[in-house]
Parts: sequence; C-alpha cells; structure tokens
Amino acid sequence: MLIRRVLAPRIDFGALRRELGLPDAFPAAAQREADEAAAAAPPAATDRTDVPFVTVDPATSRDLDQAMHLSRRPGGGYRVRYAIADVAAHVRPGGALEAETWRRGQTVYLPDGNVPLHPHTLSEGAASLLPDVDRAAVVWTIDLDADGGTVAVSLERARVRSRAKLDYVGVQAAAETGTLPEPIALLPEVGTLLTARGLRRGAVNLPLPEQDVEPDGDGWRLVLRGPAPMEDHNAQVSLLTGMAAADIMLAGGIGLLRTMPAPKPEAVARLRAAATALGVPWPDGTSVGELLAGLDTSGPRAAAFVDQAAELMRGAAYTAFDGEPPERPGHGGVAAAYAHVTAPLRRLADRYATEVCLALHDGRPVPDWARAALPRLPEVMAATDRTAGAATRGAIELAEAVLLAHRVGESFPAAVLDVDAAPNGQPKPGRQPGGTVALDDPPVRARCVGVLPLGERVRVRLVTADPVRRTVLFAHD
Repeated sequence: MLIRRVLAPRIDFGALRRELGLPDAFPAAAQREADEAAAAAPPAATDRTDVPFVTVDPATSRDLDQAMHLSRRPGGGYRVRYAIADVAAHVRPGGALEAETWRRGQTVYLPDGNVPLHPHTLSEGAASLLPDVDRAAVVWTIDLDADGGTVAVSLERARVRSRAKLDYVGVQAAAETGTLPEPIALLPEVGTLLTARGLRRGAVNLPLPEQDVEPDGDGWRLVLRGPAPMEDHNAQVSLLTGMAAADIMLAGGIGLLRTMPAPKPEAVARLRAAATALGVPWPDGTSVGELLAGLDTSGPRAAAFVDQAAELMRGAAYTAFDGEPPERPGHGGVAAAYAHVTAPLRRLADRYATEVCLALHDGRPVPDWARAALPRLPEVMAATDRTAGAATRGAIELAEAVLLAHRVGESFPAAVLDVDAAPNGQPKPGRQPGGTVALDDPPVRARCVGVLPLGERVRVRLVTADPVRRTVLFAHD
C-alpha cells in the first residue's frame, strides 16, 4: 500500500554504478550460451501444465521466479504447489555463463535498470515463468494440515504453464472484494495460518516501510510504502518452501542454509527497556514477534520501537555443510532452519541448493558440480549482498540529496527513530550527539546532529544536501 511519494528531478545513477564496479553487458561467450539455451527445446520433465499456476509479483517485474497454486485437500488441510524457475536446466556447469553468474552473484536493482544475474534472454525470457508459455520448473508440493502444519513434501522437475501474471496491487484489491482468482483464493487463509505458526515458534517480522526510487516520466519518485497483507501472505509460502528445503538438506547431511543467530537475551532486555521508555506496552508472555505483529507503526514512538527492534536481526549468513550439520542451523527471524531456494533467477545460491534438494529427495548422489559449489557460495553471496545493499542505499541517498539540494536551511517536522548510544545505553564518548530522523514530507530518513528525544516529534533544520557525496544532514537545535 502506497504511503507517500514525492517527485524528484532527473538523476544520473551512472556514478553509483561505476563506484560499485557493476558489470555492464555480459561477455560474448556467456551471452551466446544464454541465447542458445533460450532457443533450445525445453528439457524432458513431468508434465504439470494442467495445474493452473499464477505468478504474483510487482507489476513491472519480468524475472518471475515463482508461480503458485493452492487447493484444499480431501479430508481437510491444504495443498501448496509452488513452481520455481528451473535455472539449472538452462545453465551448463563449467560454462562461460555459469562463470559469469558467479562473478555477479545476484541481481542488483537500481532505479534506472537492473544489473541481472542472467542475461535477459533467460531471466526475462526462456527461464522466466511468464504466462501462457511452457516453462521448465522445479515444483514443490507441500501438504498442510488444517492448522497449517506440514505433513508431506515432494519436489520434481516439471513442465508448467502459468495462467496469469498478477501484481500485488491488483491481488490486494481482489482480496478486499473477495474476488481472488481460484489458484490463490486460499492465500489469505493459508498465509494467516502460516504467520500464526511462525509467531508461536518465535519468528520475528519487522513491519518496516520500504523506501524506493521509481521512474516518473522525465524524473523520479521517492516512494515510501508499507507491505500489503497479500505480500506478507505470499512471503509466507516462500518461507514455508525454504523451511522444507532446509529440513531435506539437514536430513541428508549436505546443503546450504540461510542462518542467523537468535536474538540474545541481553538484546531483548535492551529492547524491553526501549519499549518502556517509548511507552510501548509489552504484556508478559508476549514474544517480540507477536508484539511487532500487533503494533500500529503509524505513530513516532512505535516507529522508533520498530527501528530499535531491527538491532535483533543481525548476523545473517549462508552456511554450507557436507557431513555434520552446522552447530547452529537455525534462522533467528524465521525461528527454524531455513534455506534460499525460491529465487534462482535473481540469486546464485538458490540454483545449487535446489539441486541438492532434488538429489536428496530422489535418493541419488548430489551432482559433483553442485557439491563442489557449496563451500564457495557463502563468501560469494556475502560479497554480493554487500554490493546489492550498497546499491539500494546509494540510490535512495542520491535521490534524497537531489530532492533536498535546493532546500538547505529549511526546517521540517520529523520523528526521532534512533539515538546514538553505546551498548550500555549511554552516549558514545567522543562523538557529537545525534541519531536518525524520519521526515513526514518528503519521505526522507537521514542523520541528525543534536540532543534528540527518542520516539518524539521534533523540528529539524537541513544543514547539508550534497548529491555528489550522496549525503543529507539535519540539525536539531
């Protein structure tokens, strides 16, 4: 759901691309392999084109990794069919294209165009689960009981045909009027059950609004939007599949997990202290996840509390194993073991983790090319995660600086989201007091110097807005 948008003038993101060393065109040999794979006949696989899958993505997306079909099981419960683009069917191990995808690691999203993991002939063409065409996929079939608990999991290579390319805005509107298409009519019901199960496990989902820079004619929009309920329901199906994949790999003694330490007791204690200071009620017996799920984040104190809660979600990593499972296989945010397998068009690791799951499920050896890749993937994914994060932050910071460049000296109302402090809660020695503020209009979040009251509304003065350095600084007098 859109919260706020502000028009910004023309912006050149070229300097950011160069600074991050983002690749331009694919090497000729890699592009040729992709083109040849796109033109080749689909590989032999089980025919599942009778299942009316649909995709649900942002309206402008064409790199469609996932398609879904939900149904009721005879006798009660649900059947979740989740088709994931079979990228390994198009990328030859040991070839030039595989080597280039290792250099890229993942798709990097920028407002003026993405830097894709795979050439567009695959990522937005022959490997994408576009509607009304046969595509190679790995189909996960997950049976749930009436409470959303998993009772059976199977997966197979299959040929599928999506019936429609749906977008989040349209799907949310259809959900509100009770007119969801049959393949996803059960998504609100299933998503709600899965969310509830996650909260009972101790899962934590941060209800943070997403800040984006989007094209708008000759200029750009700086947009702040919160997640629509249907986006959360859709994400629950992806999490369900990732947990099923992790269980298969842990049982088989080989794989690649997405791990994160559980929040430490002292970190939760600091968050409780912040809740008291901010006036956010925290009833006894309520977990962090349950508290956040029921929080109205429209006010500054609740928004500041969510910002503080983000400190619990640190240390995410990829963890490979072959033999003994990791000592700590869980993901603190999911409150379970979890793996990335649902976005292989956009994320390198998913292709290899999926291949491991297919082999283990079928009772055959994991292919040597997949097994050999596992120990190298954590370092590659960590490096490209940093690049992708820097690209997202850099684009937003540039848009903010351009948007505000002519307004230096003006005063704005803002909410104080965070205040600089040492782990003991005291001011950091030798550092000018300050913190992070969020403006109401335009939707900018930036550093502010001065003594700031956490969770309160204040007026701040714009001191710096430098598009060259991509910096914005406010001061609170």
